[in-house]
Amino acid sequence: MLMAAIGALLVLLGLFCGAVLTAVPLGLLAWSASATLWVLFPVFCIGGYVAFVIGARTPQIRTLSVALSALLLLLAAAAAVGLVLVAASALTTPASTLPLWYVLVVGLVLGGVGAATMQKVGDPSAV
Repeated sequence: MLMAAIGALLVLLGLFCGAVLTAVPLGLLAWSASATLWVLFPVFCIGGYVAFVIGARTPQIRTLSVALSALLLLLAAAAAVGLVLVAASALTTPASTLPLWYVLVVGLVLGGVGAATMQKVGDPSAV
């Protein structure tokens, strides 16, 4: 159970890194998005998920899988909205939009893979 708790904490930290990478270029936070956040965003999401799976029960794994996939896709959507607003000159950004592109790609890949692997409970066609 300790492994599941540590894994959940790492997942939350990974999502926090992604949120900071999204908010800083949009001027929502006056922080800086260092290279460490770029590395820790996918590493903590993936590593935390693996640690959680090692220490959790099957229903808990499904719950975290759905939540993590949804939150990663929401981060990707927020990055996409930010990119569109910047491209339309509706929003000026104090920094580069490269972190937004990074969150968009990582969020879509990890969240999309997670969502695509979900099987409906009781679906007889799921193998």
